[in-house]
Amino acid sequence: MRQYDLIEYLSMAMQAGASDLHLSAGASPMMRLHGRMTPVTDEVMDALDVRELVLGGLKDTQRAKLEEDWELDFAIEVENLGRFRGNACFAMGRIEGTFRYIPDTIPELTQLGHGPTVERLCELKDGLILITGVSNSGKTTTLCSMTQTIARQRSCNIVTIEDPIEFVFSHGHGLIRQRQVGFDTHEFARAMKSALRQDVNVITVSELRDMETMKVALTAAETGHLVISTLHTMDVPSTITRILDSYPKEQQNYVAAQLSHCLRGVISQHLIRRPDGEGRVMATEVMTMNHAIGGCIRDQRLQQLPSLIQIGGRDGMHTIDDSLLHLLSYDFISLEDAKAHCRDFDFIKSGYDKFMQERNSGKKRSS
Repeated sequence: MRQYDLIEYLSMAMQAGASDLHLSAGASPMMRLHGRMTPVTDEVMDALDVRELVLGGLKDTQRAKLEEDWELDFAIEVENLGRFRGNACFAMGRIEGTFRYIPDTIPELTQLGHGPTVERLCELKDGLILITGVSNSGKTTTLCSMTQTIARQRSCNIVTIEDPIEFVFSHGHGLIRQRQVGFDTHEFARAMKSALRQDVNVITVSELRDMETMKVALTAAETGHLVISTLHTMDVPSTITRILDSYPKEQQNYVAAQLSHCLRGVISQHLIRRPDGEGRVMATEVMTMNHAIGGCIRDQRLQQLPSLIQIGGRDGMHTIDDSLLHLLSYDFISLEDAKAHCRDFDFIKSGYDKFMQERNSGKKRSS
């Protein structure tokens, strides 16, 4: 028998500093604390407990949609606590739920761990920018931070298409119109086509989920609009591969040419737990477009991209291994975590050994 209601479980998770609350039958209510699953209380909830908790956070129309579709993305706002992105679904015939906390204030890009290159991408007037990573890697937060940065820096018309709406933006110097799929529009692609008729400058799309949405995004990016979106991919090469593989084989050469023309940057990110357990830090791979990278994408020589990113420091690029080595050298992550997320562990190990030798020799000279 459960001891608390949904708001109380959310409150306990937030007081602990968690990012997510998970409700599942046959288990304790769990929170994701600094990347790890941790019990909120010791009680074990049954299917009826979880069903009542999840359905209690939904409107009548949302409950009906959940029963019909068997899964639902939604957002709720709790007075004196904040906004949460929710997902409800059926598992073995039982309703389960996940709730992610959305801070009141959109973090600045520098607070998230991004450098000047990502700031400069916000200055672009057209093209496609992609933010990628696995689930719970902070893609949406980066997406919203970039959008708010653009709104603050210049006068423009921004349309966001989200599922669901998480952060609520302030208009800044221009106008931000936020549209939620399933509430303000039926689907991403249709909303993007509509945005093109709304004198829009910037289109923010929470995710490129299907070929039709990708097709409209590429068209918008080619025709003078800045499009920013996310993809569930691990790094830059897999991001390009994912887009190309979404199209039939006979269309892939054309799409590769489109990408080489309109893609402006890819930011692939990971959130890694700090060795002291106090929070997580961001490791990134950042690619910006230049002539060599454009040629690789057009000719689909994607295996060459990491090497070109490696030597693209002058254009603001760095590989995931560059980022991991920096974090490891200054004790933000462990060697084990660097190994788990790297592309070339020999590069990490040799770079780290060299850094430690130089640091130790510096200490000896100073003493």
